Amino acid sequence: QVQLVESGGGVVQPGGSLRLSCAASGFTFSLYDASWYRQAPGKEREFVALNTGIHDLTDYRDSVKGRFTIARDNNRNMVFLQMNSLKPEDTAVYYCRAAYRQHIIWGRGTRVTVSG
Repeated sequence: QVQLVESGGGVVQPGGSLRLSCAASGFTFSLYDASWYRQAPGKEREFVALNTGIHDLTDYRDSVKGRFTIARDNNRNMVFLQMNSLKPEDTAVYYCRAAYRQHIIWGRGTRVTVSG
């Protein structure tokens, strides 16, 4: 079964850290670009971070640069998002996405709440 399953969300105080994980199965994960998106209540889903499949390049939205790090482990078919110095505006459901040519796969999301 082709799927992405996120984990690692939770409630954290401002300034804290979380590490999100995304486990891929049912497809050749190493070929796919892996990315994280998020959707805050009442807002559009937005791009957060990208790791390309072949060249291992990364990209981030400006508001998370220097705080978030995306990494992947193709041997384990996983992608991670290390989030440091979290802010209340980072509160959202975080989704894992894998894309190869026109084939796109989404996970169901994991909720992150930054409050305190």
